[in-house]
Amino acid sequence: MIRTFFVGLTLALAVIFILPFYVLWSVITGRPDAMYWMAMGVVRFENRILGIRVRIEGLENIPPGPCVFVANHASNVDPMVLIPFIPRRVGILVKQELFRVPVFGTAMRVAQFIPVDRGDKESTGAAVTTAVENLRKGFSYVIFSEGTRSPDGRMRPFKRGAFTMAIEAGVFVVPVSIAGAHKLMGKGQKIVRPGEAVVRFDPAVNGASYTMDQRNELTSRVERIVAAGLPPDQQPI
Repeated sequence: MIRTFFVGLTLALAVIFILPFYVLWSVITGRPDAMYWMAMGVVRFENRILGIRVRIEGLENIPPGPCVFVANHASNVDPMVLIPFIPRRVGILVKQELFRVPVFGTAMRVAQFIPVDRGDKESTGAAVTTAVENLRKGFSYVIFSEGTRSPDGRMRPFKRGAFTMAIEAGVFVVPVSIAGAHKLMGKGQKIVRPGEAVVRFDPAVNGASYTMDQRNELTSRVERIVAAGLPPDQQPI
């Protein structure tokens, strides 16, 4: 409990006293890289404070160009154990409520994160369109394709938005299997437990090889790959 409280406190202080300067610099220069990598360094530091050990496998499977990283989602710590260890700047689709947080919301917009209302098809469609435009410009995205966290750690069926993005932009999909994060902080839990999470990057699948009529086929293929990289207690029933 003490570790979790300390991390929450330091994150709040960073947002209040440090992040505004990086946001201003990013807006003036039009280059958010310094802000992004500062934030990733903070997250890595917070992982150590929380006692989270991250084991990375398969970095060699990440293609050089823009791509969509598609991962399972079983814990609030999933972004913390995945995104800082991707060796490039990436964006994510974030629930729109978080963009209302002062400074933090501005920082996410500057970093090309995209707000989305998961209950609004029009909002979801607009978010996918924006992501496709950015992918075509060379930017990459991370998508937790279950749409929400699994209640018990077992992978649920993937939604098709990420695969629409990959097909329309003609980019690779990188399947990512995150194992053990649900034991660190399960759905509904407030405290982070120390332990290890394993992040496995599997061989990429070329979205350009599929048409929109084959979107379900691409979705199923990536689901199988992600599931195969998970331990038995996280695989779909």
